[in-house]
Amino acid sequence: MKIRPLGKTGLEVSELALGGLFVSDVGGAKEQGIATIHRALELGVNYIDTAPAYHDSEVVIGEALRGVSPQPIVSTKLGYRPEPFEPLNKDFLRRSVENSLRVLGRDYLDILMIHEPDRRAPQFMDWWTDYENYRGPVLDLMLELKEEGLVKHMGLGGTTPYAMPPVIRTGNFEMLLTAFQYSLLWREAEWEVLPAAVEQGMGIVIGSPLQQGWLAERVDDQLDDPAIGLNLPRRRQFRALYSYLDEINLPLVEVALRWVISNPNVSTVLMGARLPEHVEQNVAAIEKGPLPSEVMASLKIIADMVPFRPYDESYGTPFKLSWK
Repeated sequence: MKIRPLGKTGLEVSELALGGLFVSDVGGAKEQGIATIHRALELGVNYIDTAPAYHDSEVVIGEALRGVSPQPIVSTKLGYRPEPFEPLNKDFLRRSVENSLRVLGRDYLDILMIHEPDRRAPQFMDWWTDYENYRGPVLDLMLELKEEGLVKHMGLGGTTPYAMPPVIRTGNFEMLLTAFQYSLLWREAEWEVLPAAVEQGMGIVIGSPLQQGWLAERVDDQLDDPAIGLNLPRRRQFRALYSYLDEINLPLVEVALRWVISNPNVSTVLMGARLPEHVEQNVAAIEKGPLPSEVMASLKIIADMVPFRPYDESYGTPFKLSWK
C-alpha cells in the first residue's frame, strides 16, 4: 500500500483508509467489524476515521485496536453525541473528547475534527459565536487540547461545496475530510473546497467515493424504472458511464476509487467496507494506482454532462442494491 503525506500534519497515510461507520452496528455484528478492521490493517491501511455519531463505531475500533502494534492513525470528531449536543459549551465538548479517548483506548487523538462546521442550526449545529472569523468555544477547546497533548492535529469534516471554504481559509486547521462532493460523477468540491484546502497546505481526505451507494454497483436495468425517479440528465450520464466502462473493461467500484487517488492533492480516500472481503476488493483496486490520463479525460466529459447536483436529487442512492 502506497502512502501519501497528510498535508502539513507531518503524518503519512495509506492511499486507502477505513471509514468507521460500517464497522459499527450499522454494518453488522461487532465481531464482523473487528474482523474488517484487522483485515484492513493486515493489508497496509494505516488510517481509520470515526465519529461519536457513527453509532458504536468508536467502541468497536477501540476493541479492535487493543494490543495492536504499531497503532494506526485514528481520527474522530466533535459533534452529534451525546445528545442533546451543546456545541457552544466548552466543558461539554471536553467531556465528549474524554469519552472518545476512553472508548477508543487512546491516550491522545491523532486527529480531532469538527463534525460539519459548515452546516448551521436548526438541522445541524451552530458551532460559531463569530461567523466572520469562525471562532467559538470549539476552537478554543481544540487549541487547549493540542497544547495539553491530548490532540495532535486539528481538522474539519464537512459535506458542503460552498459553505466550507471560508472555514478552511481561517488557517486554523491542518486537514480536511470532505464527503458527498468529490467522486466520479459528483465534483462540486473542485470549484472551491479543494482549491482552498490546497492553498492552506491541508491534508485532504475524501469520504463517500461511492457517493452513498450511487456508484457502489451497476444498475443498468434500473435507470428507466419510474419507481427510481431518476431525472433525464442523470439517466443519460449513467448510460454514458456504463457504456464507457464496457469499452475499457473495468468495474465501476475500481474506477471510482482509482479516480479519487488520481488527484495528487488527495491524501487518502475512505472506504466504507463492512466485511473483510470488501477490504480486499478495495485494496486490490487501489493498488492498481491512478487511472491513465486518457481515461481521466473521458470520465471528465461524462461528469460534465451533469456538472451540478439537480435540486431534487437525494444524497442517498435511490437504486435497489444487491447488498441492501
